[in-house]
Amino acid sequence: MANLLKLRLGVSDDPTALQLSLNDCLEAMLQQAEMLMTGVLDGLMAAAASPKARGGVPGLDQPGRKQAIAALAEHRKAVCASYRSELTRIVFEGGGKEQTHTELLRFEDLRLFEEDQLDLSIEVARAQQEVSLAVDDALPPLDALISTLLGWRTIQPGLNPLRPESFVRALQSCLAEHVPDATVREALIVPAAGLLGTNLRKLYRELSDLLRSCGVEPAVPLGGRVHKGGGASGVPVADSVSKTLLTLDRLRKLLAGDFDPQSPRKEFLHTVPASMAMLQEMNQVDALVHKLEQRPRPPAPTPAPDMLAPAAAHEAAPRLGLQLGEEVVRLMFDNLAQDQRLLPEFKRHLRAIEPAVLALAQQDSRFFSDRTHPARQFLDRITQRSLAFASDRDAGYRRFMTTVEVAVHRLEGKAVDADTFGELMDQLHESWVDHDQEVRQRREDAARALLHAEQRNLLAQKLAAEFGQALEGLEVADFVGDFLKGSWAQVVAEAQLSCADGSDDPYGYRAMVEDMIWSVQKSTATRGRARRLVQMIPGLLTKLREGLDRIEYPPELTARFFNNLITIHRAAVLEGRDAVSKAAADAVEAQESTFSEGAEEDSPLWLDSREAAESGFVEEEELSAENAASPEAMVAEGAPGPASAGDMRTGTWVELMVKGEWVRAQLTWASPHATLFMFTSLSGSAHSMSRRTLDRLRAQGRIKVVAERNVVDEALDQVAKAALKNSLDGTE
Repeated sequence: MANLLKLRLGVSDDPTALQLSLNDCLEAMLQQAEMLMTGVLDGLMAAAASPKARGGVPGLDQPGRKQAIAALAEHRKAVCASYRSELTRIVFEGGGKEQTHTELLRFEDLRLFEEDQLDLSIEVARAQQEVSLAVDDALPPLDALISTLLGWRTIQPGLNPLRPESFVRALQSCLAEHVPDATVREALIVPAAGLLGTNLRKLYRELSDLLRSCGVEPAVPLGGRVHKGGGASGVPVADSVSKTLLTLDRLRKLLAGDFDPQSPRKEFLHTVPASMAMLQEMNQVDALVHKLEQRPRPPAPTPAPDMLAPAAAHEAAPRLGLQLGEEVVRLMFDNLAQDQRLLPEFKRHLRAIEPAVLALAQQDSRFFSDRTHPARQFLDRITQRSLAFASDRDAGYRRFMTTVEVAVHRLEGKAVDADTFGELMDQLHESWVDHDQEVRQRREDAARALLHAEQRNLLAQKLAAEFGQALEGLEVADFVGDFLKGSWAQVVAEAQLSCADGSDDPYGYRAMVEDMIWSVQKSTATRGRARRLVQMIPGLLTKLREGLDRIEYPPELTARFFNNLITIHRAAVLEGRDAVSKAAADAVEAQESTFSEGAEEDSPLWLDSREAAESGFVEEEELSAENAASPEAMVAEGAPGPASAGDMRTGTWVELMVKGEWVRAQLTWASPHATLFMFTSLSGSAHSMSRRTLDRLRAQGRIKVVAERNVVDEALDQVAKAALKNSLDGTE
């Protein structure tokens, strides 16, 4: 295998002679898909034949599993073809919405899982774990090189189309197609993934060596190095989770009958955290426990109730439920305490809130399952608002912390319930309402301006296509055609949108296009043309100036356009009798057009000065590579974030490079067609931009995603992910 990729690409003699593209790499790796699956099948056959041999996999010699492996080997060609086909689809299409549940495991979704989804999450997670462990040392260098081919300056592991998850998902799909028995399939996927990981590691190393030999420079790490506790980094932020998370083990014992047999279900539902209770309500707990405990114990005989037994014996289940609730709350606050996005002073106040939340959760399990619970809402509001501040020196931070301190003081040393947190929410609202209303009004004004601009630009694109058809086959100077399809389409669109009666041409700007084209045609030799031009030109020029003034067209471009237009008109009126005028007109017509911006569908969006001022619009020409952020300014490696602007959700907190300084802002508005985006800081300052500008800023490192979701939700998600990892480590 050592030189397979180089031989495939034809560069085994001189790798530096070829400049590899991303597509070359993908095609080369996909050509090895059948070889990867062949290795998996050979390994399964060997393991099934000698399960007790060194390195063997116990259990594969069972009749059903052995028969399935034999069937896979018998239809080897079809299996390999299926794997390659599915891997190709995932690599080039991203797999659509069919991502595995382990990639999207969220605390709040546990109650929605069906039995097959729970099975899928656990088994596929184990398979991914096997492959990830196998390629752990070979993947980071490849991520850095692939990121360079993708056009990124910094490493973007989540965007690597050849990441291990793609190969595991293709394996999962292939087995689902060729192994109909779900139980057998679940038993095969983990050993198959282990075999896959071994060969994939070799291919990763070989591809990395090839890219380096071809002169591809690796991208730099985000933040220079990987830091734990990044919150948004996508890794568990609390080491204490893996060390102390006994929740699943306690749950297994609880559901196995190690609690008061008198009324186990009733006591459980009243005391266990709702994150577990909602599984019980959906009849999914038994399925989860079945997966976690491969060898179910026979139920212990139920003793006769002892009415004289001490009360403590009947309180075992409630106490266990309280411990589970305490564990979830503690781990949630541990994650929040290690989240680097939250400022130290604010995290100290969160710690002060923890006892009150714990006391509430012990008496009100809705805290875990109901995101609208007043206590959850309170934590969400203060943590999300805290993300507006990157430093304790930011304007408004001290005022914000004062409101938090008052709330913490009210919670200290008193019994709390849902109503208490509801009252605190009302108090926070009263403290923030004046400021928020002012910011909201400014944001709404800016959004209206941007919405109007998007509508005008979309309408202008349709008009540009119409004007382009009118120009087909005619000899017209390039600058005139570009002007009509760009700037003048904006004029006509603005006139239509501003007309209250719905007229499609209230000022005659659209009808004027035909006269404009006729006046500058090179081959027109109609009798009486000069006389008609003399009559037409004054009104035509007046109409043009009037329309351009309506959209606040730049004066320098207006002057340039009219100079060129008048030069052509003068030569046309003189009908070639003046050699100087004709030569000047020929020169103008031969010049490269400077009015092409806006003439094409993918041209930058245009806003007038008022719209740009109200929305803080960032013009694309203001961008420059030398203003890109340094690697140290970025968040930890693995930080989440959408691959493109269109995937960014409203509510996302980011940091923007504005005039050489980082500004913390939130995506508060996106236009209906996702062509314009507006970010707003807590002070109310707006920063808007087109989709293309946003993508360029992200590629340059001048926008970094701080948080896409609520911080509290992410902290609970880490608890759920760590619980899944703990269950994987604890099963055989």
